[in-house]
Amino acid sequence: MTSIDRRSFSIALAAGALASPWSARAATGPDLPDLGAAPEFTGLGQWFNSAPLTLASLRGKVVLVDFWTFGCVNCANTMPHVVRWYDRYAARGFVVVGIHTPEFGYEKLAANVQTALGRFDIRFPVAQDNDFATWKAWRNQYWPAFYLVDQAGRVRRRHFGEGEYAQMDQAISALLA
Repeated sequence: MTSIDRRSFSIALAAGALASPWSARAATGPDLPDLGAAPEFTGLGQWFNSAPLTLASLRGKVVLVDFWTFGCVNCANTMPHVVRWYDRYAARGFVVVGIHTPEFGYEKLAANVQTALGRFDIRFPVAQDNDFATWKAWRNQYWPAFYLVDQAGRVRRRHFGEGEYAQMDQAISALLA
């Protein structure tokens, strides 16, 4: 892509003429898109804060699947928002499942993950995905990555990276309504 092409793309993206490559169209309420069936969790190792979960066992709940790793600064920056959503909506049938997928070897150690859970005040379920099995099943490519799943097991919103916190909050609230 030439610099002129990049500039035109950036202008069109900023003007809203193009959908962001980092998230599904910012839809809320009943207009949330159906992005397909959520893949099942697979190949996960140790679970923290919960017995092992499956998406099938979470039917009837709104689920935020959060792919993260504790060594990622972008993941650390999003974590206060994720913890706040969990605290705000858990009593209404909202579940966060953290899928800790390490980028580096030291992030694979359960003791280090446990320490990070304390540092970020994470009380929601987190599973280690050291072999990237669930990451691959979801065709994920980013840290952090958020997939919002409705009560029927359909992905209704996704977002990669930081930002769009208000839009995600609105989508969670809409699916719980």
